[in-house]
Amino acid sequence: MSQFDRGKPFRLPHMLLPKKHVDLTKWAVVACDQFTSNPKYWKDLKRFIGQAPSTYNMILPEVYLETMDEKTIDQINQTMYQYLHDDILEDIGPSMMLIERTAEIGMNRLGLMLSIDLEAYAYQEGSKPMIRTTEKTIIERIPPRVKIRKNAPLELTHVMLLINDPVKQIIEKLYENRDHLIQKYDFVLNMFGGHLRGYQITECDQILKELESLIEDQDDPVLAVVGDGNHSLATAKAHWENIKQTLSDEEQQDHPARFALVEVVNIYDPGLNFEGIHRVLFNADPKFLIDLFHAVDKEEETWVYTQDIGKQSFYIPKSTAEAYEQIQTYIDDYLRKHKETSIDYIHGEHELIQICQSHPGAIGIKMPALEKKDLFPFVQSGKVLPRKSFSMGSATAKRYYLESRYIMTHTKGEKL
Repeated sequence: MSQFDRGKPFRLPHMLLPKKHVDLTKWAVVACDQFTSNPKYWKDLKRFIGQAPSTYNMILPEVYLETMDEKTIDQINQTMYQYLHDDILEDIGPSMMLIERTAEIGMNRLGLMLSIDLEAYAYQEGSKPMIRTTEKTIIERIPPRVKIRKNAPLELTHVMLLINDPVKQIIEKLYENRDHLIQKYDFVLNMFGGHLRGYQITECDQILKELESLIEDQDDPVLAVVGDGNHSLATAKAHWENIKQTLSDEEQQDHPARFALVEVVNIYDPGLNFEGIHRVLFNADPKFLIDLFHAVDKEEETWVYTQDIGKQSFYIPKSTAEAYEQIQTYIDDYLRKHKETSIDYIHGEHELIQICQSHPGAIGIKMPALEKKDLFPFVQSGKVLPRKSFSMGSATAKRYYLESRYIMTHTKGEKL
């Protein structure tokens, strides 16, 4: 079976899965950028995992990003090499994986695991690659993440790409015929994450052609946009650009760092919910809310939350994009002037209230959900949303790490 020609956006990865003796409920853990103000979640998760093999030991939860040092990174890399040495992982060959994720009762989300060519993606504002970012990339956030990736032999992913398939002709059709596929796993996720099933697909040429057929404007082609993991994908790109400088043109063509593992999801999947990403400010001056009120248009009701007054009505622009743009612009300006103030981005209203209740003086701002139909036209216009402008589901519904792939050459003889 042939791959697409070089320069095409997709590649079939050699995915690595844990062998059958590994407890997948302990192996798979939620995306590292979740529960960033809730260290208890990660402590409880670590206690549950115990000494079992787990992707928890191959990632750095971002709640601990500020305390990261070289020892932390070395430990992550050593764990990856140890798992390879202990023969915990097996290469299932070049293929795709059809994902069925149940996050809530009756709510299934479908996805398709494959690799993208990072040459078909860029995160700089004004660029128009086939795979585009949806939010402003904060360049300062990339170097610490590149440090983690630099000497890692393996890649795990929580990146989710969105395709624009309103007639549901690709992923959904594959799911209808799942009985003809090889089921590779079927298990319960830890920490109330729901359930996960995976079906391997080895005959992929036609699927790749159908994915490319989604491009409507050949003069300004958009194949996919990043739904989750904007900064993680930007990190993979930055790492590849560093590696690229050391390679010949021939070596660049198939180097494993040129590609990144992602889960592709149809934006019209009924199990995919867009939710707002809320803001919480710590150590903000009481005048913060007064000035914010005067900085935004007042059309739609939302609310802010503080420990002393509880919920309080607040009005923001009717347009979701404008709401995020105006509020985040004000917050960014405020943070530049008030170094003692910090911000966190919270998934879920309940989580936001809990944080505000446990942090005296914290100010929580409930944010609206982006309309699905507005995302592709917005990105096609060349614009990007402010960072953390939408979330695809609650924190527990985020992608869990499971599959991996090599991103170094000469690792046990594998290339992709």
